Amino acid sequence: MNTRPPLPPFSRATAIEKVRLAEDGWNSRDAEKVALAYTLDTRWRNRTEFANNRDEAKAFLQRKWKKELDYRLIKELWAFEGNCIAVRYAYEWHDDSGNWFRSYGNENWEFAEDGLMQRRFACINDMPIKESERLFHWPLGRRPDDHPGLSELGL
Repeated sequence: MNTRPPLPPFSRATAIEKVRLAEDGWNSRDAEKVALAYTLDTRWRNRTEFANNRDEAKAFLQRKWKKELDYRLIKELWAFEGNCIAVRYAYEWHDDSGNWFRSYGNENWEFAEDGLMQRRFACINDMPIKESERLFHWPLGRRPDDHPGLSELGL
C-alpha cells in the first residue's frame, strides 16, 4: 500500500506539515498531481459543487484554475484531532476581465490511514479587491518560506 505522509493520527507538527503540503500542491495548480492526494472515493463539498471520487475532484480543479487566474493560496492550521484537520485559508486571483478577488475559507479534512484525504468540506466567500490591495506577492508556485502567513498579514 502506498502512503502519503505525514500519516494520522496527527500531532501539531505533522498537522502543520500536512497543511503546508496541501498549500504547496494547490499553489502548483497541477490538477493531475493534486488529485493524487485524495482517495479514489474521495467526497468533497466545495461551495455548491460536490465531487464523489478522485476523477471528479480533478475535473473540479481543472475548471477552477481555468477561471481563477494567477491563483496564490495561503493555508493555516486551525485545529486537529486524530485523522481530522481543520484549516482556514485565503487566496487571491483574478478573472479573465482583470477583476481581482480575495477568497476566504475554512475546510474540514478527514484522512484515511494511508494519509490520503478521503473527505473535504469547504466554505468560501469571495471579496472583490483592487489589484493595489493584493497581499500575496510571490512568483506563481510555492509560497516562499519567508512570505508572511495569514496571521502575520492580519487576515
